[in-house]
Amino acid sequence: MVHVLDLLGCVAKGPTTEEALTVTPDAIRAYLRFLKRHGEPVDPEAEFKTKVVEHVTEGQWLGYGDPALVFQPDLKPLTPKDAETYIQRLEWSRADVVRLVSGLTHAQLEADPGSKNRSIRAMLEHMLESEHFYLSSVVRKIEGLPGPGTIVQKREGDLLHWMSRVRKIEIERIRSLTPAERSQVVEHWKQTWTARKALRRMLEHEWEHRVELSERLGKPA
Repeated sequence: MVHVLDLLGCVAKGPTTEEALTVTPDAIRAYLRFLKRHGEPVDPEAEFKTKVVEHVTEGQWLGYGDPALVFQPDLKPLTPKDAETYIQRLEWSRADVVRLVSGLTHAQLEADPGSKNRSIRAMLEHMLESEHFYLSSVVRKIEGLPGPGTIVQKREGDLLHWMSRVRKIEIERIRSLTPAERSQVVEHWKQTWTARKALRRMLEHEWEHRVELSERLGKPA
């Protein structure tokens, strides 16, 4: 997995490091198209160069968005201005995911895709559990939401409504981060967490599965 840290939320995947790097420019342009659709002044067709600044070769979940990974930019205190930029992307991303799957039948949500992949419903539930884990690793309890590991079982209403509500509450909590919380480094489950890292993983993970959903449903990312 390639993490494009200068375009927070963008990741690219491939069966090998070389193949992941090969598809990275296309992944960057896809992410820029996503930002442009939502009004950011970016040019997806502009020329750019990529550079590998860090190559991590050890970890339990390498290539799968290893939540234990910490990059140097993750350790910088989160500024309120950056937080608002990332919050905007979180809002756009969640709205796009909900739009992608709205209207699917129960059978379509539950269909087994085979090849060890998740059903669409299972993928959405996995996204919910993961994002809640990322943010709660930094702030622990999120007021208005059940504890980590129970966000799916204790949902209120249908899944898509609950996904939208959870994201709204998470964003409220991000906006309320204190200066200490925006700069602290937390050790949780033998992993190092910061506010920047939590937002990076929330954005990356949702984008990764959003691309997967788009491909499965034959809709543009």
